[in-house]
Amino acid sequence: MSPVPLRNEKAAEAPVRSVTVLGATGSIGDSTMDLIRAAPERYKVEALTANGNVEGIVKLAKEFNARFVAVADESKGDELRAALAGTGIETGAGESAVTEAAARPADWVMAAVSGAAGLKPALAAVDRGATVALANKECLVCAGDFFMDRAAKAGATILPADSEHNALFQALASGSRDELTRVIITASGGPFRTWKAEDIEQATLAQALKHPNWSMGQKITIDSASMMNKGLEVIEASYLFALAPDEIDVLVHPQSIIHGMVEFTDMSVVAQLGSPDMRTPIAHCLGWPNRISKGRAAPLDLAKIGSLTFEAPDYARFPGLKLAYDALRTGSGATTVYNAANEIAVAAFIAGKIRFGAIARLVETTMNEWVRAGNLAPLSSADDAISVDHKARKLAASLLPEIAAKAS
Repeated sequence: MSPVPLRNEKAAEAPVRSVTVLGATGSIGDSTMDLIRAAPERYKVEALTANGNVEGIVKLAKEFNARFVAVADESKGDELRAALAGTGIETGAGESAVTEAAARPADWVMAAVSGAAGLKPALAAVDRGATVALANKECLVCAGDFFMDRAAKAGATILPADSEHNALFQALASGSRDELTRVIITASGGPFRTWKAEDIEQATLAQALKHPNWSMGQKITIDSASMMNKGLEVIEASYLFALAPDEIDVLVHPQSIIHGMVEFTDMSVVAQLGSPDMRTPIAHCLGWPNRISKGRAAPLDLAKIGSLTFEAPDYARFPGLKLAYDALRTGSGATTVYNAANEIAVAAFIAGKIRFGAIARLVETTMNEWVRAGNLAPLSSADDAISVDHKARKLAASLLPEIAAKAS
């Protein structure tokens, strides 16, 4: 049975669901805690984690009476223990403590630790057969094949928590896998949707951070501007739903109201709509297989919006999207290299070391060098994926001066 349940019947609602939130002080974690806060009779908190925000995680731990709290930053362990002394709440620090939090007996786990650091904790939840709401791209982009295999073998349920994949998840329930023709992931187009290529090349950091619809962190906002984020979502969809690259399309939809669509063999297209608010997909995961009604996003007012428009993606102006398809078709760790090189490129852009247009060039050059050197090999463990990630980052960093010089 697939770890992503494409059909479900309404189940009897459990009186209380125990939950763990990995990355509780981030933006996804914040939305998740808001939803839990709105329905205290339905949820009890088993464990919470943060990277190093001791003040934030302590506040949440006391509010929700968590049983265990961990910070990834080992140097903050003493501060965390002191802040929770006398509360009866267990604490831990370091990467192993975050993994321990995921392994504790919660029914439902939000996996929202960003980066490769989120892979092992998510696997710890998967391996005990938990229901895992997945908001960490690296679990699929860097380790998609064996991550989904592990989930299937353990009997875990994977629920996509980001807006686009959650939309596909909901729409896929309208038919069987054999009846599917393609899925369509929508993209806002970001702040440079109508810009000329030469203007995108010279875009500033401030311009890249002006997303028209979503309020997100710096890295993901820049990824949206380059459409690298949509490339990552294409890769995720392939692993999450066992889709070939040719079964995944991207459609630019500036209003960000339709988040995903599924086309079936009878040419019916089923879409999921909602306001651009992460509480909607998170609420769907938190309540699944039922729906919840507390703490939700604002109702969608289509009459007020007036019209919805669509455009084909421009691969010439946004080459990062095409590179994602290339990486997916190449396989054997290429998607891990794509992600790692992009993170190095975005950091370099933020630091003023390269132009915006050089982000995709660094990713492409890194991927080409990786393949040319004969580094492709199937990934079979978290350590394999993390090793490729580290090596690809070093390669991208070594190519950075060359790419910067060509753009100057």
